[in-house]
Amino acid sequence: MTQQWKCTDYQTYADFVPALGVDVLGLLNPQTGEKILDLGCGDGALTSKILALGADVVGLDAADELATAAEKRGLSILRLDAHGFSMPCTFDAVFSNAAMHWMHSPEKVIANVAASLKPGGRFVAEQGGFGNVAALSTAILAALDAMNLPLPEKFPWDFPTPEQQTQRLENAGLRVDVMQLFYRPTPLPKGIKGWLQTFISPFVDGASEKDRENVIHHAVRWLTPILKDASGQWMADYVRLRYRATKP
Repeated sequence: MTQQWKCTDYQTYADFVPALGVDVLGLLNPQTGEKILDLGCGDGALTSKILALGADVVGLDAADELATAAEKRGLSILRLDAHGFSMPCTFDAVFSNAAMHWMHSPEKVIANVAASLKPGGRFVAEQGGFGNVAALSTAILAALDAMNLPLPEKFPWDFPTPEQQTQRLENAGLRVDVMQLFYRPTPLPKGIKGWLQTFISPFVDGASEKDRENVIHHAVRWLTPILKDASGQWMADYVRLRYRATKP
């Protein structure tokens, strides 16, 4: 049930993700000379922006295709799993955009983040929050059920409530300064099929290519009256959780 990444799909159908990360980058407010880790940096689009602001930034991502794309931007990348990295008291800040919801053990990742921060360092992140892609997820599960394909034993993505994420951060010894849950309907200019193709892999692990395509077909059909408006524009039902926490 791990997320599978194809760089071309991500850059074609999810290029809006780093573009929408500019606001959380403002919350990070990187300073010249600060040492910053971009956790789950993907292809490095936002990492490059942090570097351009004068910080000493390194990206971390375990997906080979995405890490390679980031390196091609001239960035320094650690090809490590966020669940297992260890760099005690190294960074002034850890930044993460649209990555924490892929983590299957978020408490472990947050503990690693806390350990990697210098005293006074900050963790700034945005991820899917409670209720994120509810319609999209329900359509995928309904399609699997209709085709008599196995349902995942556990929902593969982590979309916590503000209270749940606050507790996780505090359990790791961090002080929560900002915690915001907000609805952000997001246009999908290239349509819903590409989004499903990019992100559906944990739901169809082990399925044949034909079954995978049929699941996407059924999901698109059921989502059309819900997420496609009269002009033909598709919208993803995104709910985001944005936060900043500080290590005492």
